[in-house]
Amino acid sequence: MKRTWFLLLMLVLLSLGCGERSKDVVVVYTSVDQVFSEPILRDFENATGIKVKALYDTEETKSTGVLNRLIAEKAHPQADVFWSGDPVRAIVLKNKGVSTAYSSPMAADIDPVFKDSAGYWTGFSARARVLLYNKKLLTKEDVPTSIFDLTKEKYKGKVAIANPLFGTTTFQISALFSVLGDEKAKEFMTDLKTNRVVVATSNGDVKKQVVKGQVACGLTDTDDAHEAMQEGANVDIVFLDAQGLGSLIMPNTVSLIRSGPNPEKGKKLMDYLLSKETEAKLAASCAQMPLHKGVVVPPGVPSLDKIQPMKIDYGKTAQKLEEIQNYLKEWAEN
Repeated sequence: MKRTWFLLLMLVLLSLGCGERSKDVVVVYTSVDQVFSEPILRDFENATGIKVKALYDTEETKSTGVLNRLIAEKAHPQADVFWSGDPVRAIVLKNKGVSTAYSSPMAADIDPVFKDSAGYWTGFSARARVLLYNKKLLTKEDVPTSIFDLTKEKYKGKVAIANPLFGTTTFQISALFSVLGDEKAKEFMTDLKTNRVVVATSNGDVKKQVVKGQVACGLTDTDDAHEAMQEGANVDIVFLDAQGLGSLIMPNTVSLIRSGPNPEKGKKLMDYLLSKETEAKLAASCAQMPLHKGVVVPPGVPSLDKIQPMKIDYGKTAQKLEEIQNYLKEWAEN
């Protein structure tokens, strides 16, 4: 066992190029799509002269791959910063003692609801969960307005969701369990399965299936939906449960890893990610919604002021995420 662990550690060190580590290098693990996160990290390099070594998640194992790696490396941290696409994974790291507190001055004016009170994670640039629908297959009058509509007979076999074991779909299901309670949430998941919901490999796959008309509609994130509309697809979005449960708001989060190799460089990267300039870039590249006030955004980027948010406790949702993993695995496999 000790030999296996040693070999694994050596592979990790080599994969990060640790022989090249210096005071002017910062290592970040991120679950945010590389196409959007990498340009931000390159801009940080150009602005500061600090080299960034990044480890990106895959689309299919979104958020879970790097999360598990950070947990596995707890005794010998290789990363300085974790940039997550949602708060739940950051809270898991806090609860497991993988991250440490840092309150960036750049986030002073961000609403406290999007920050850990002790500084273990800070939110910025949010997305929301939406229903993307194909306008050739559904008229505005036929489009579901509530997430619970997806279990109705008229939508049987016409709705897609990403695998609930990964990414923001896990976050959304965990939020539903947190808000509705286990019994009602499990009833909803059973009804989805009975209604022959299509389980896609990822949010991107949901988008593709809706665009191609393989399904009439699907749950995804605002950035994936915006990308489809920018590409000219005949689709539109609905913020579900606007008069009730509300839409799940998912800020990016950034955390400092406990005992990481270069904590001061890690803090500089966090400050950069939490700036208004970064939020403006993410609004332009992938329609993410700034949490700072006064950030100029392109046309078509949704405003948080116009969305009914789902009222959740991010900490309780993170706890629920861990509690329901076995249930979600069984649901996805049966």
